[in-house]
Amino acid sequence: MNYYIIYDGNCNLCVTWVQLLENLDKGKLFRYIPMQDHQTLQEWGITPQDCELGVILINANAPEQRWQGSAAAEEIGRLLPLGSVFVDAYRALPGVKWTGDRIYEQVRDNRYSLFGKRPSTYHSVYCAENNCKF
Repeated sequence: MNYYIIYDGNCNLCVTWVQLLENLDKGKLFRYIPMQDHQTLQEWGITPQDCELGVILINANAPEQRWQGSAAAEEIGRLLPLGSVFVDAYRALPGVKWTGDRIYEQVRDNRYSLFGKRPSTYHSVYCAENNCKF
């Protein structure tokens, strides 16, 4: 495991995305922390206000190295097998990254109205330091 993904565990879209990553990665590269786990996030110096800017990716081997929002989503994609080919192409196409960043912001800010809110927080089986809360 090399990275922590901090996601909104109450967002249907976010949870579906995490479940897809879980199936692809099987806990080899990523561990997952819901934004609602304030105690664990506090250990990382992350506040609920920080989480409002979107998904956060933290390099577990160098915790000062962090990505957030669309940059985190791109970095996660880049880390997946063959993902760098697609992310590099996405970044290279004129105007596509800028448009993608704006779409990310709109989805982030309207995720509950667009995709719904879960009745309870989703906790991954691949949680941080095996500190799962079920």
